[in-house]
Amino acid sequence: MATDAVAQLADSLAKTQVTEGELSYKGQGRKFDNAQSVEEMVKEIQEFKGLQALRLEGNTYGVEAAQAIAKALEIKSEFKYCYWSDMFTGRLRSEIPPALNSLGAALMTAGARLTVLDLSDNAFGPDGVKGIEKLLKSTACHTLQELRLNNCGMGIGGGKILAAALTECYKQSSAQGTPLGLKVFIAGRNRLENDGATALAQAFQLMGSLEEVHVPQNGINHPGVTALATAMQHNPQLRVLNLNDNTFTKKGAIAMAQALKHLRSIQVINFGDCLVRSEGAIAIAEAVTEGLPILKELNLSFGEITGEAALLVAQSVEGKATLEKLDLNGNCLGDEGCDAVREVMDGLNMGDLLGSLSDDEGEPEEDEDEEEGDEDEEGDEDEDDDEDDEEDEDDEEDEDDVEEEEDSIVNQVSSPPLVPRSPDAASFLCFPSPDKLLKLGTKRALLFEQQVDVADAGKTAEAFLKISSVYNEEDEQVKSAVLDSIDAILRKAFASPSFQGYNFVSSLLVMLGLLKSEDEVKPVHVVPGHLQALEYVVRQDYFPQDHIAVLEAFMSRHVQALESCSSARNILKSTLEQVRSEN
Repeated sequence: MATDAVAQLADSLAKTQVTEGELSYKGQGRKFDNAQSVEEMVKEIQEFKGLQALRLEGNTYGVEAAQAIAKALEIKSEFKYCYWSDMFTGRLRSEIPPALNSLGAALMTAGARLTVLDLSDNAFGPDGVKGIEKLLKSTACHTLQELRLNNCGMGIGGGKILAAALTECYKQSSAQGTPLGLKVFIAGRNRLENDGATALAQAFQLMGSLEEVHVPQNGINHPGVTALATAMQHNPQLRVLNLNDNTFTKKGAIAMAQALKHLRSIQVINFGDCLVRSEGAIAIAEAVTEGLPILKELNLSFGEITGEAALLVAQSVEGKATLEKLDLNGNCLGDEGCDAVREVMDGLNMGDLLGSLSDDEGEPEEDEDEEEGDEDEEGDEDEDDDEDDEEDEDDEEDEDDVEEEEDSIVNQVSSPPLVPRSPDAASFLCFPSPDKLLKLGTKRALLFEQQVDVADAGKTAEAFLKISSVYNEEDEQVKSAVLDSIDAILRKAFASPSFQGYNFVSSLLVMLGLLKSEDEVKPVHVVPGHLQALEYVVRQDYFPQDHIAVLEAFMSRHVQALESCSSARNILKSTLEQVRSEN
């Protein structure tokens, strides 16, 4: 008798209604191959009044078994929740689409209005997505709020099919006055890559209702990340954004930072193992500083972030009363960088919110080592091509001789007198000199405004360095000309709402050799004028105060590039500290 009671209890627990109207067969590890094997289940489904949720996960179902279950669901009009993850283990991939088609058709026949569809961990590939395509486009999914497709192996093709189905669902539901309001989308480990992510991004942008997006480990690079960033800006209620283990690099990270500025409701950001790098981290830090008032978690671990950039990230969480965790582990801070980050967090009374830094990679190697490595690789390639080069040398010499003779003839026939050209802004920016700057006259500021594309933060930074390179503290005429020109360009740049100020500062630091970039940018030779002009700029009303901390962190570094300008650097550091304290 006791044995029977235990068996009944176990049976009861297996079918416990976790929520009202739920029937569960979760995790029983059973194999259902045909209709006979699910007879008891079918009977229970049929007899269950007001069935709203069915848990089938943790078992494996063949086509016939799925068809029998589907038949029982055809009369369940109140059905809302499909918990159908991990239900095809050991099945042939060809079995999954017909099984899903049967279940989906049953829900459409029943007139069900779904809230949750969970098909995670089924590894059904693109064909599996085709198996739910009709369901997703139907009225049964007009009310869908959660779509969970984690670890399904959809691939690019499946991602595109899914995106098209969601788009169609949104259009049809909108036409009926009840637009699809999907809140949770989960599709990690699906090999979506750039094309799949971009297709889904278009659907996300259209819906604009998302609150949680989880797409980790999908092989998405910066084009796909940028597309998702654009889409996220149109989902203002977004609370959780998880792109862990994709590859942002600078372009993707900056695009995502720009998107974060539009997301006031964001609580959890997981960009761990995304290779955001220092430039991206600086942009994200600025977004955090400017907004994200209810941020709870920020994960920028394993992103090749250096100590200075990590310091700015730590400083950015000041005043975030809801913060629960900051993860900067596995970056390139070095011992001093780790200590500095801990010190900042302790100073903010947030020391216990900083995650472990035990997996820090240490400070990055000097750029010279990488350049030597690149030269070695080029050398190997050159050795392979030496024979071809030697064969072409004689031909090239003959061609050069012919060209020289032709040039000589042309010069003898026509030698027009040389007319001195008036200096222009383009000429100055190519080869800056104090004399050229002064010869531009009183309209030089206007000429630079017309010449420099201030919509491009990188070009604006380059122009600033070109002009400031001729700055001379002792020559009032040249000094005034430099500052007037810089004022004109930067005031116009920062006045534009679309100008990415953090990108300007980041480009400036890269060109000065203070920040490593993934782009091939050769740093300028730093002269005092660069820092003296910058010292003037940071005191102007058009320069955003949010950038002061970034400049201050990098100007405090002991780097060879600034050694010849120690006096100018010290003055700039002092001014930065003063400006920061005043604000």
